[in-house]
Amino acid sequence: MEVSVIGSSRAKIGKTELAYRELGFCDLKGAARVFSAKNRVCFAPSPRWRKAGIRFTLRAVHTEAVRSEKVSASARRPKPRDGVRLFVGLPLDAVSDCYTVNHARAIAAGLKALKLFAILCSEMALKLLGVEGVELPVWWGVVEKESMGKYEWSGYLALAEMVQNAGLKLHVSLCFHASKGPKISLPEWVSRIGESEPGIFFSDRGGQHYNECLSLAVDDLPVLEGKTPVQVYHEFCESFKSSFSPFIGSTITGISIGLGPDGELRYPSHYSLAKGNKIPGVGEFQCYDKNMLSILKQHAEATGNPLWGFGGPHNAPTYDQPPNFNNFFRDNGGSWDSAYGDFFLSWYSKQLIAHGDRLLSLASSTFTEPAVTVYGKVPLMHSWYKTRSHPSELTAGYYNTTTRDGYEAVAEMFARNSCTMILPGMDLSDEHQPQESLSSPESLLADIRKACRKHGVEVSGQNLSASGAPGGFEQIKKNLWAENAVDLFTYQRMGAYFFSPEHFPCFTKFVRSLNQSELHSDDLPDGEEEAADSARVNSESGVHMQVA
Repeated sequence: MEVSVIGSSRAKIGKTELAYRELGFCDLKGAARVFSAKNRVCFAPSPRWRKAGIRFTLRAVHTEAVRSEKVSASARRPKPRDGVRLFVGLPLDAVSDCYTVNHARAIAAGLKALKLFAILCSEMALKLLGVEGVELPVWWGVVEKESMGKYEWSGYLALAEMVQNAGLKLHVSLCFHASKGPKISLPEWVSRIGESEPGIFFSDRGGQHYNECLSLAVDDLPVLEGKTPVQVYHEFCESFKSSFSPFIGSTITGISIGLGPDGELRYPSHYSLAKGNKIPGVGEFQCYDKNMLSILKQHAEATGNPLWGFGGPHNAPTYDQPPNFNNFFRDNGGSWDSAYGDFFLSWYSKQLIAHGDRLLSLASSTFTEPAVTVYGKVPLMHSWYKTRSHPSELTAGYYNTTTRDGYEAVAEMFARNSCTMILPGMDLSDEHQPQESLSSPESLLADIRKACRKHGVEVSGQNLSASGAPGGFEQIKKNLWAENAVDLFTYQRMGAYFFSPEHFPCFTKFVRSLNQSELHSDDLPDGEEEAADSARVNSESGVHMQVA
């Protein structure tokens, strides 16, 4: 779509209008309704816009701002972009399992909104940064749904073209897991294999199988119609690379590869927690599928402790129980701090790191274009951090305690594969966590970033709460400018709430706050002070815009 915005030299938007059209590009209430109720579109210019002399037209799929002829050629040249690059996540179900684009009109309008925001920030205000691009989840269960090797990329290609035509960048997340909300399954042919051979999935002590991703223990076993999961993932990546070659390195500048549940490098240790629990339990070890048990048995025998190879800790709590419910995680005298505990936890974490190494190596060797960065995501298991054993981290596969740094080996693995680490939870602060959970997301983030800094690993950030954590924007800013500063931050995620009048003005205010809030005439070429005046943000009267 082409956006042309023409108005008087000093069109002003009041606070009421700002709540609905923060930057004057669409009806935000309409955008929110489109995402929450399909096939309903309401992007009409306000009568007040007409009175202000602003014209809004939609054509094709290209975003362009008509600028004043008064702006000199030097102002039209691209300016160096410093600071944090911002991306916004597209809806998880942006492409349906019928290969069509969901919410197509709403996404198109959203892309225009983000691009116009970027234009107003970076070209008119010159020093302010807008949103550089969007993140797109690409699901294994959608693309390779029916049979192995049969790929259908059409919906995702259509979205990539929409992003390209909007003048934005694209970060692609290759998702080899399933999702419950919205419901996105593993490929049908993989699920059929799992029905007859549940050992391809993780299993807990009670025999429950987690069927939303494959067990890491089958990475190199020919369990998928004679092929290993790593082979299947590799062929998927090669097909993606071939199909999206016109976009890779230009529009597509980042690719993250799914490493486990929710795309994160972890075991599904908390998947069976009771809903509504304010205080999460410690989770459970996921080492009871037949292939994990076989590896554990071999390791125990090889180290001269055959009796330790029959399963995980027998005295560990269950999903919803606190650390002191049983003996394994107790601060004083817990089995985690014993020879057996060290044996099991070392093995458990090494299996996870080896899995991450296999997949990051696969991705970095496949996507070798210099203009593309490969990413992997780690979790932020911050509950019970203030105990000695850090049980939520241990069950998730991170051997990190008060006496041991569990993130050194993870950072080394990322460095070895020249990959950037994605850290979620940058909107979480200690003060807003339940005291009973002994949680500290801030301390845990600091631990991980310290390990990354030591090994030269670049860090990318995400927020964790889609509905907005208390004080989230301020916490994000604090984390973005902390030591080992984040180069790229992805805000999750576009949808009804994102474009709501309650949220979107706060988001745009947050973006502006990351940069200089005022421009001085000394910062601009001669004769451009008026353009700077019209681009400034005035907290009393809303946004002043001069677009033509």
